[in-house]
Amino acid sequence: MIRLIDAHARRLLIGACACALVLLASAPPALAIDPVQMPTPELQARYLVLIQEFRCPVCQNETLADSNEDVAGEVRRQIRTMLLQGKSDAQIRDYLVSRYSEFILFKPEYSLRNAWLWLLPVALLALGTVVALRVIRARAALVGEDDDDEEDGDLEPRVDSR
Repeated sequence: MIRLIDAHARRLLIGACACALVLLASAPPALAIDPVQMPTPELQARYLVLIQEFRCPVCQNETLADSNEDVAGEVRRQIRTMLLQGKSDAQIRDYLVSRYSEFILFKPEYSLRNAWLWLLPVALLALGTVVALRVIRARAALVGEDDDDEEDGDLEPRVDSR
């Protein structure tokens, strides 16, 4: 009886160790969150908003806050430094855009250079609607012609005479 309890306790201990290893292995993603605290709550709030507004220069669709890349960490440090120097959000935004282009902005501002990006989806939707309406009307006309043939009493099959 004692040996059964020992074997059972051993299995529980192995299971607990396996769970602990799984939990430790899943901890690195939690370290991706930037733990830096700014001196004042206002600066901390501005910092958190700014790192959410900018895209990681390396990653395709991650904010600076979500990215673990070294480049994202460097940009976060630049933002912290500029905030501590007393720069405004607009100055920080202008600096990063001048250095990394508008790609770094998650929500780029509307301008003549990128107007086609904003207008193209609307234009394609309008074009698709026009094409769909024309196809529907053409098919409705064909169905109407078939109905007219049946109403005229012309039920005999048509034969091509060659």
